[in-house]
Amino acid sequence: MKVIHIPCLEDNYSYLVIDENTKQGAVVDPVEPEKVIGVAKENGVELKLVLTTHHHWDHAGGNEKIKELVPGIKVYGGSIDNVKGCTNKVENGDKLSLVADINILSLHTPCHTKGHISYYLTGKEEDDPAVFTGDTLFVAGCGKFFEGTAEQMHESLCVTLASLPKQTKVYCGHEYTVKNLQFAQTVEPENAKISQKLSWAQQQRQSGLPTIPSTIGEELEFNPFMRADLPEVQEKVGCKSPVEALRKIRELKDNWRG
Repeated sequence: MKVIHIPCLEDNYSYLVIDENTKQGAVVDPVEPEKVIGVAKENGVELKLVLTTHHHWDHAGGNEKIKELVPGIKVYGGSIDNVKGCTNKVENGDKLSLVADINILSLHTPCHTKGHISYYLTGKEEDDPAVFTGDTLFVAGCGKFFEGTAEQMHESLCVTLASLPKQTKVYCGHEYTVKNLQFAQTVEPENAKISQKLSWAQQQRQSGLPTIPSTIGEELEFNPFMRADLPEVQEKVGCKSPVEALRKIRELKDNWRG
C-alpha cells in the first residue's frame, strides 16, 4: 500500500492510495480532479474509488467532475453529510475494500461536520495502517467545531482515533502543522516533543516538503486536543474534565493570533 500526497488549492491535500500489485487506486478528497488523474496516470494507476471525508467544498468539490472524467468510479461519503456526487453512503463501521489486500473501515468522527468520516486502511502485514482524517484530526490540531460539540470532538479524537494502533499513519486534510505546533507550545511550553516536532516541521516546509503523515502515537505526545484526557493538560487550561479542557483549548486556539 503506497500513499502519494497531492497538494491542492492553497493548503489542502488529496491522497492517492495505490495497491502496487494491481495498480488500482483510491483517492481521498480529490478537490482538483485533473491534477489527481494526472498523478494517477504518471503512476500507471487505474482509479476505482473516491473516499470523501466530509461535505465542505474544498474536500468534496471535485466529486462531480471526477465522475465525468472517470466513468464508473464509486464515490463514498458519510450517510448524513450530504456529500456532493456521492454514489455510496457509508456509516460508522462500514467495511469496503480497494483490492483483496487493502481493507477500508469507515469511522464516524463528527464535530467539524455532522457526518464526517475518517477512513482507516490496512494493507499487507508489512504495511503500517493509515487513517485519513480530513478536518477532524490535523497534525497537532483538530478542526473547528462547525457542526458539533466538544463532547463529539472528544469522542472522535480521544476515543475513536486514539484507539487505533499507535503506528497508524495520520493523513489529514490540510498543511497546518507549523501553526498548530506553535499554538501547542502555548498550552504546554515545557513539552519537548512539541518543540522537536516544530523544528522538524519548519525544516520540512522550508524545503517545500509536507509535514504529513504523523502517527497516532505521536499525536498522543504533542497534540493538545488529544492530550485533553491528561490531568496535567487540564490543569494548564484551568479545567477539571477532558471535555471541558478540549472546549477550552479550542476556544483558545480560535482566538489565538500566533
